[in-house]
Amino acid sequence: MNKFILSIIVLVISLNFLHADVKADKKEEQSRFESLSKLTNVIGTVEKYYVDDLKLQQIVDKALKGLMQELDAHSTYMDKKYFKEMQIQTDGEFGGLGITVGMRDGALTVISPIDGTPAFEAGVKSEDIILKIDDKSTLNMSLDEAVSLMRGKPKTSITLTVVRKDVRKPLEIKIVRDIIKIESVKAKTIGKDILYLRVTSFDKNVVDGLTKAIKDAKGIKGIILDLRNNPGGLLTQAIGTTDLFVDKGIIVSQKGRDDSSEETFNANYSKTLTRVPLIVLVNGGSASASEIVSGALQDHKRAILVGEKTFGKGSVQVVLPITADKSEAIKLTIAKYYLPSGRTIQATGITPDVIAYPGEAVKAPDMDFMIKEADLKKHLKSELEKVDGKDKDVKKETKKDDKKIITDEELFKDNQLKTGVDILKSLIIINK
Repeated sequence: MNKFILSIIVLVISLNFLHADVKADKKEEQSRFESLSKLTNVIGTVEKYYVDDLKLQQIVDKALKGLMQELDAHSTYMDKKYFKEMQIQTDGEFGGLGITVGMRDGALTVISPIDGTPAFEAGVKSEDIILKIDDKSTLNMSLDEAVSLMRGKPKTSITLTVVRKDVRKPLEIKIVRDIIKIESVKAKTIGKDILYLRVTSFDKNVVDGLTKAIKDAKGIKGIILDLRNNPGGLLTQAIGTTDLFVDKGIIVSQKGRDDSSEETFNANYSKTLTRVPLIVLVNGGSASASEIVSGALQDHKRAILVGEKTFGKGSVQVVLPITADKSEAIKLTIAKYYLPSGRTIQATGITPDVIAYPGEAVKAPDMDFMIKEADLKKHLKSELEKVDGKDKDVKKETKKDDKKIITDEELFKDNQLKTGVDILKSLIIINK
């Protein structure tokens, strides 16, 4: 009898839970209906009473734009005209400025100018805030609208009005558009045993370019990987770049709202090229893919990061058509990137191990006025100064200018690079 009563109680509880679930589903469905009804009422009211005569399609387009802008800085709605403008032109008649921009606290901000591009040559800097594009204010302008305005035919000019940190008045910078051709990987040497690798953006050629540069370098004892003002690019290239230096473990993972959007990318032992000491240079213009590389190398304790805190763009976007003819689309944020330690990049960025600011490095004072042993009249000759028993003047070896070599003079003009080189030299000595 007790078992029978217990069964009845269990059945009643189950029915109550089922009833509660049904009620919850009904409540959620009612809430969705009320929300959609509210949206329809607002659209109808605007169509009927707004001061200007707006067609229903115009109202819906504006509603969609507002919705996407409210989600985050990288999500956007693209109508037919705008989506067509954003597609790559087959005739190659469209040029650009060579800058990557993003939204920071609602302001259109330069993430970084790309080396050698019109914007770089004109003096645009990372973290400049763009107030106006020609005569159009960027206030309440979407990110993609701004990009569309800055894009145009080569050899046409554009004026950006920017606000720069520590500069009291806005600056007007005139730039002439051009076809952007980027050399994504540049390799140089510092001294006899340091390889300097500059990656300007993560396009499809980066891993191949780095692989060639590392394999071609002989007698290298340390590497400087310069990711400053690198706005990012392809995730596959960021993973491949990290894989050149890390032989095992997670490189990066992406997580969205459900398990289906989760994905983890691991290092492959067979792709690792070198284990020499590594320094990575970063700054506020290092974003997205460059943050994945620098953050993963930092988490694996494979590199020491030198420079300034990075931009903090760690989200994943996809373009999704929303009409049958695929003439309109939305760009939607669907996931965030997470580093091997589990930390996120988004809105936090990567903090370097050693903070170093841009500018010239401090040089040692000139001590030539001090008397040394060699200045004494009867000083003992160095063995290096004697040849066949005769005194010989020691002549300094002069080097011809070489674009593949970073000179001491160039090094002292770049405090962040100089700091990285000094740390790397210490690591090389320790590893001997």
